Amino acid sequence: MNTALNRKQIAWRIAQEIKEGSYVNLGIGMPEMVANYIPKDREIVFHSENGLLGMGPTPDKGQEDGDLINAGKKPVTLLEGGSYFSHTDSFAMIRGGHLDLCVLGAFQISESGDLANWATLNNSKPPGVGGAMDLAVGARQVFVMTEHCTKDGQPKIMEHCSYPLTGTGVVNKIFTDLAVIDVTEEGLVVREKVVDITLGELQNKTAAALFEPKVCELRAPIL
Repeated sequence: MNTALNRKQIAWRIAQEIKEGSYVNLGIGMPEMVANYIPKDREIVFHSENGLLGMGPTPDKGQEDGDLINAGKKPVTLLEGGSYFSHTDSFAMIRGGHLDLCVLGAFQISESGDLANWATLNNSKPPGVGGAMDLAVGARQVFVMTEHCTKDGQPKIMEHCSYPLTGTGVVNKIFTDLAVIDVTEEGLVVREKVVDITLGELQNKTAAALFEPKVCELRAPIL
């Protein structure tokens, strides 16, 4: 039985980790789904780098507003009290250290928290950094949302990134389809793992040393 999380379940798990009252930016792609799974009794203020504060979940089909989109050009909702403003003001918020957290995707993450998410070594795919570099150094915490391995089974968590870096030592926590891992001064600490993978198997899928002082089960609802 394969209990690896799907992308919606990874987004759900990250949503449970975000503290009440946090100001949070969600990166383009997979991280955008996190807004759909925030507990109903928890107030989180979502920011989008194109100039939104107070962003809500994805609108129901047929209720989309073509003028209300996130940085990934996808339709979103705006919660009561939300606002929109210029790109300049948005990046002043990011660079001024006003975001508690950002959730970003990744091509690679190093054991020391280096992040590579804007370019690979494949020249057929043009790089696109967007606001990732600003977010990586401007937010107080950085969570990474990613599959544990690439489509061809190569580890994404490395001793050292081989792709161009977005930021050095910026990642605090990694959420994958197999595990939740803290990036600490002592190294990569496994906090949770899915039930049907052993620690040895998880290590074999990771190209950096893992430490497991106390590991809990990683579970999510069916989504």
